[in-house]
Amino acid sequence: MQTRTRTGLFSSPRSIGLVLAALCGFTAGLTGGCATERATPTRGASVKPGINKDFLDPALDVERYVERFETESREIYSERAAVLERIALKPGQAVADIGAGTGLYTYLFADAVGPTGKVYAVDIAAPFVERIQTTAAERGLAQVVGVQCTEDDVRLPPQSIDVAFVCDTYHHFEYPAATLASLHRALRPGGTLIVIDFHRIEGVTREWTLNHVRAGQEVFSAEIQAAGFTLAAVDTPPGLKENYLLRFRRR
Repeated sequence: MQTRTRTGLFSSPRSIGLVLAALCGFTAGLTGGCATERATPTRGASVKPGINKDFLDPALDVERYVERFETESREIYSERAAVLERIALKPGQAVADIGAGTGLYTYLFADAVGPTGKVYAVDIAAPFVERIQTTAAERGLAQVVGVQCTEDDVRLPPQSIDVAFVCDTYHHFEYPAATLASLHRALRPGGTLIVIDFHRIEGVTREWTLNHVRAGQEVFSAEIQAAGFTLAAVDTPPGLKENYLLRFRRR
């Protein structure tokens, strides 16, 4: 299990608590309190303008991303079996692959939940969604449903999923409060949210990640908890070195 969780901004339990309290206060102003049922937050200002620019291009070159994403040099590809074990999907469950991309995990999830389950392949890029739908049809995976989301809404029906999986995608949430609210609505009570993202540690993390990912584990965890989720476990497979895996439960 990964134990390095410090970032350049947050280095103590007290500071994390202050962030969580501030975020909860912000949510309370929108909803009347940190309650289980929440009004949808306003979209607000972008936390990372332009983060999804490439994926909004209708001429996106999908095959280029297949070569980039599905390679043994990428941790979440080489460790996909260990990640799948941590999620522990069961036949008949409904799972959403948020930021499904080229479908790396979508097809693994389809095998795990079986024909009686459901896999929502959610992505902001229409070419990704179209490719997954075509490939799923070719493989006879009727349980896979493609969903094109927006910058602030996953576009899933209320209480339609048991598990939401967000892999190397949370840092692409341009409007995290609104997107998390839509995820909260989509999950059934007690449902599971799995988040995998990059460590962001000054002096340790490589420069590209420091520039690309806006915050580290503590900040992202605090945002998610303020949106109506409880941190259940840090459950990072040993093979993940640049990434961490967090398990949350929908309150």
